[in-house]
Amino acid sequence: MAGTPRILLDNLYFPEGPRWRVGEDGLGWLWFSDVLAGQVMRVDLKGKTETIAQVPELPSGLGWWPDGTLVVVSLGDGKLMAINDDGSLRPVADMNALDGLCCNDMVLDANGRGYVGSFQELDEAKHPGPGNMPAFSNIHLVEPDPDHPGQGRCRIVADRMTFPNGPVITPDGKTYIVAETFANRISAFDIEADGSLSNRRVWADIGAPTDGMTMDAEGCLWVAIPYYIFGGSGGFIRVCEGGEVVDRIDVDGVGSFACTLGGPNMTTLFLLQSTILGVDRSPGDGRIMVADVDVPGVGTP
Repeated sequence: MAGTPRILLDNLYFPEGPRWRVGEDGLGWLWFSDVLAGQVMRVDLKGKTETIAQVPELPSGLGWWPDGTLVVVSLGDGKLMAINDDGSLRPVADMNALDGLCCNDMVLDANGRGYVGSFQELDEAKHPGPGNMPAFSNIHLVEPDPDHPGQGRCRIVADRMTFPNGPVITPDGKTYIVAETFANRISAFDIEADGSLSNRRVWADIGAPTDGMTMDAEGCLWVAIPYYIFGGSGGFIRVCEGGEVVDRIDVDGVGSFACTLGGPNMTTLFLLQSTILGVDRSPGDGRIMVADVDVPGVGTP
């Protein structure tokens, strides 16, 4: 069972895309995007923070190529950017050129192949439903281009997605799992040898919007739920394939948008929260909390 959450870091804006990473110095940091602040940041378990880069078009999903290059999705212009050691950015792939859409969350496999969801907007001030639903969008595959070192190449590997978010890849590298936020479900695909996706299926119907996810060693997912009832608070659920909810963390007064497992034993659950969906967002609304759990994460993400 999950322990009582406690605040690690507050006074953020809209934290997203958390990734736990231990550096060559043996120190562990939670890396994340403070999307609306336009910053890629990291925080250690004592609450010490560092700003890594400024992303003018708003940062989202994060990951590392096998050579150690940190890459981030630039949300507004639909590009993948590499972050240089000095914090400067360089474009490495243009997903927007494929479908003209903004892009959001991303997960990378062991080979550096990144799966990036694109999306179309809806009116967040109104209840999602008939007359206010995002149009279908896509999943892009972005991978290092062997013919152009330091650059990526991209293609669409899934379509007809309903606001894809919070993806994970199973530890064996064979299954891609993604939240379809406003379809209130989690979907899964088989990953082919070339990175293509096949055998689309429903992993779990949730009955509430789904967002950022993280997998544990028992194959369950911790899933951020932005709200249970529109206009209200959300929380985090631990769900098995098929939809059985086996644990949950409810929160008051905030929306829940992302989570990941990390820490020395991979049993620290990081909970990223901000303004309730449908309420105007303001700087300082965001926070990261932590809770201890029994089952460790598998690091993807």
